[in-house]
Amino acid sequence: MSLVVSAICAGKAIPFRDGESSAIAKRELAGPVTFHVLGIAGDQQADQVHHGGPEMAVHHYPLDHHAYWRDELGNHALLDDPGAFGSNLAVSGMTEGDVLLGARYRLGSVLLEACQPRKPCWKIEHRFGEKGMVKRILATGRCGWFYLVLEGGTAQAGDRLELVEEGLPGWTMQRLFDGIWGTSTPTSSEGLREIAGLHRLADTLRGKIEGMIAQRGS
Repeated sequence: MSLVVSAICAGKAIPFRDGESSAIAKRELAGPVTFHVLGIAGDQQADQVHHGGPEMAVHHYPLDHHAYWRDELGNHALLDDPGAFGSNLAVSGMTEGDVLLGARYRLGSVLLEACQPRKPCWKIEHRFGEKGMVKRILATGRCGWFYLVLEGGTAQAGDRLELVEEGLPGWTMQRLFDGIWGTSTPTSSEGLREIAGLHRLADTLRGKIEGMIAQRGS
């Protein structure tokens, strides 16, 4: 797989709702962009308890999903923005079913590793001014995913995102999202244990899954 990255985006933390800030509004960056272990230089995370860190360094929300949201929301102005869902990378032709856990990609001189699907939060609905979006993401699995930055470097719009190492066979971001949050069938403790045992899964997500299992007492 080798696909053109049409935009690289970053955002600043700004006032959002009820005294909270957010950097979900990502804007296109011009020229070479620096990537490091915590993500893109200049990209901020207002809520560092739930966002940011090495295992959420780079967020990828498929441009292909914008067409679905146009059908759902109409011609919403934000859907013309490649960073509308807080995505750092704008790429067409690549969705959750195409990306394996642990798959590695070269972008410019940067090496990325897909490490976990993204669980949606209320900020998406507030940004779009549309209720029910989180429910629809959970139902459809249009979640996006996160990369680790294994090797820092630079990249720019127009560079290609090239698959350089396959991930864990069968373990797509779509399957992981469905297995953890039960988009089509209820999650099972057995299934959660299997996911928690995957060696390339983000450790923070592994801990959350183990907590889910412990709460069930099984």
